[in-house]
Amino acid sequence: MKSLIQYRVGGPEVLELVNVPKPVRNFTEVLVRVHAASINPVDLIVRSGVFPLLGDVPFVPGWDVSGVVEEVDVGSTRFQVGDEVFGMPLFPRAANAYAEYVAAPSRHFWLKPARLSHAQAAALPLVGLTALQGLGEIAQVEPGQRVLILGGGGGLGHVAVQIAKALGAYVIATASAGKHDFVRSVGADEVIDYQTVDFTTVLSDVDVAFDTVGQGYAERALSVLKPDGIVVTALGLSHAHMPALAAAAGRRFSSVAVEPDSAGMQQLAAWVESGELTPHVSYEFPLSEGAKAHSLVGQGSTQGKVVLRIAP
Repeated sequence: MKSLIQYRVGGPEVLELVNVPKPVRNFTEVLVRVHAASINPVDLIVRSGVFPLLGDVPFVPGWDVSGVVEEVDVGSTRFQVGDEVFGMPLFPRAANAYAEYVAAPSRHFWLKPARLSHAQAAALPLVGLTALQGLGEIAQVEPGQRVLILGGGGGLGHVAVQIAKALGAYVIATASAGKHDFVRSVGADEVIDYQTVDFTTVLSDVDVAFDTVGQGYAERALSVLKPDGIVVTALGLSHAHMPALAAAAGRRFSSVAVEPDSAGMQQLAAWVESGELTPHVSYEFPLSEGAKAHSLVGQGSTQGKVVLRIAP
């Protein structure tokens, strides 16, 4: 099968399209013919060597996939051959998602919602589970609460806006001016142009702030929270100082480290089917143009997600 592999760490150019053996399914696992795989910022950090999550090269990046089940374990009744599924298998271990086939535990997938294309479905798992675990489980967002999404137009941010709305929140988001219409279209009640307005000067009484940006945004968000409000960041590696800082201000802080979650995948699919959640794909590239796709994501200005097309 074809796969994007890297034999050294570095820039997008280290991604090479090569032929490798098809993975062998183990007990409890399914073999999935991958139709699409999406690119997340963590993929770029791993590729660069800054975050050696997958150990030494060579390795295949990526986790988010959508495709069709080709083999199932004889003792597994979760899926049947021919089922369309999507998931974020094995994170943070190697899922080898940038490839024509993936083998992984069946409980790391769920049935692809009929409303979504494979590209859309591949765009959802990592960002959807991150937002669900951060907002629903850690922050425990309740109806009527004021939730601030920092970076509401990005791959994670635009999904977080929709999940916060599905949980019943009043949603405020930061975004560049060019993304305001898009962020409102996915459910934001208010949008603040971070390039011209300091959100700390116009906001107060926020229950939950969800940080998808970094760059000091989590620290600044403490000042707009209610007493005992919480900042949750998806960029935990650079925030070791935040718990003490938040406690001193009478607020709370947590990072979210996303995990594969079958129940969470079912909830995401239910919101998709009810029309409350739709991942947005801005660009699709063939697998052979993975380096170009990584370069685009690395610019940090895309609206929604970037996806690799792997099968028709």
